[in-house]
Amino acid sequence: MAPRILVVDDDSHIREVICFALEKAGMATVIARDGVQALESFRRQPADLVILDIGMPEMDGLEVCRQLRRSSDAPILFLSARDEEIDRVLGLEIGGDDYVTKPFSPRELVARVSVILKRTRPGRVTAAAPAEPLSQGALQLDPEAHLASFAGKALALTGIEFAILKAFAARPRQVFSREQILESAYAGAVHVADRTIDSHIRNIRAKLAAVGCDSAIDTVHGVGFRLGRCEART
Repeated sequence: MAPRILVVDDDSHIREVICFALEKAGMATVIARDGVQALESFRRQPADLVILDIGMPEMDGLEVCRQLRRSSDAPILFLSARDEEIDRVLGLEIGGDDYVTKPFSPRELVARVSVILKRTRPGRVTAAAPAEPLSQGALQLDPEAHLASFAGKALALTGIEFAILKAFAARPRQVFSREQILESAYAGAVHVADRTIDSHIRNIRAKLAAVGCDSAIDTVHGVGFRLGRCEART
């Protein structure tokens, strides 16, 4: 079944360009002209992924995302007119999965959407051996079920966040450079800025800190990141 993508932008030309590119890639699209229409559409029929413009009048994309996150963890790819908005887009209180800066290449946008969907949608059943559960301290990851918990408390991770944490947990002693994190978490040749990776790391740390873990990910200055002890706060 073709993935259903909700495209939200107040510019009709941009909506047409995005929908044409996505449909050419075999995806189904639904459009919304503003934030209110987007929320109504999603409530009627949730999408597999939302492409969401930030700079819309009345209700901007950030507020739409906040409201969506109250009831859904569907992946969100933001459209931003300014690269400087990345920290807001992927901020801890927002929960975006990725962003594309305008003007953008439709091919790149489709590639980013495909990467996110591969991480968040169930794949075809194969004869491959099931992935073994991973653990570090009080952190537990079940790659098959795509579930994460800390000290018995469920973690609401985005697809990219889960992929990063899974890569760390699979090699808990390894220090990962940003390039290695990119290779582990993003499938395909997609360019992602260092700031995007750093934002995801901050999000993971904050979500684990919220359930009592202050040792989730260590920074190795000048090199990269590795999984911390993941011990419960005393």
